[in-house]
Amino acid sequence: MASVTIYSSNYCPFCTRAKQLLSSKNIAYNEICVDGNNKLRQEMTQKSGRTSVPQIWIGEQHIGGCDDLYDLERQKKIDGLLTQ
Repeated sequence: MASVTIYSSNYCPFCTRAKQLLSSKNIAYNEICVDGNNKLRQEMTQKSGRTSVPQIWIGEQHIGGCDDLYDLERQKKIDGLLTQ
């Protein structure tokens, strides 16, 4: 099963929603909190090309943010990405 990584902030409602969706599907994830850590935020930006949180990866594939994750769920594609 592919690993899930989410760069997040404790103060971000979109991060909370994304983590709730993953938890509701019993998907374990590695959370990297960028609050007050410019090095981690720069790492996230270099990897994703985006500065906003959350930024989510399934395996090596960058999914995007919360809305992107929910779009994949509506299309029933998350489970398939996890098994690749």
